[in-house]
Amino acid sequence: MADQERRRITDLATLKALGHPLRLSLYRALFIARQATASHLADQVDEAVSLVSYHLRKLAEHGLIVEAERQGADGRERWWRVASEGVSWGHEDFSDAPEEVAAYSAVGRLVFEQRAAQYRAFLDSQNAWPSEWRTASFSSEYLAPLSAPELEEFNRELHELAMRYQDRGRAAEDAGDTQGRETVALHLYGFPFRT
Repeated sequence: MADQERRRITDLATLKALGHPLRLSLYRALFIARQATASHLADQVDEAVSLVSYHLRKLAEHGLIVEAERQGADGRERWWRVASEGVSWGHEDFSDAPEEVAAYSAVGRLVFEQRAAQYRAFLDSQNAWPSEWRTASFSSEYLAPLSAPELEEFNRELHELAMRYQDRGRAAEDAGDTQGRETVALHLYGFPFRT
């Protein structure tokens, strides 16, 4: 289990460490798996085990992942888990210098690009999913005239709802109820714009 609810990244070095495409993919894969070895993760991201091990150590140097309890008979394998129930970062923590602003923007674009690639992959393969998954999946856009405090409140409520469903799914998996369960990506953005 993770050590804390959610980690807020406030230092540039940690943000840059996570802001590498392979590291971000590894963090996401490890979050889903809950614990894994470099070998397991290398299969998922289609990279060499030695490269994956290197990037896992970099994530560990910044406290984003930690060693997990060893599994199985092979005591030589190093098991990893995420150190918290996710990470977040905000513009207000990276707005003091041009380098901070650039890093914040670059990581935000990387996250968006990986999420967009995930959704494109689903769109390209959706006919391979059973009809109940095709029916349950969605893409929505809502255009609401909100104030900044209302948007913050909306974000908090969405987070609480998502965590309730995540906890429910994990509890079911822990109880052995894995039939018909898939990892589901929920990508939500809330931002102001002008026409």
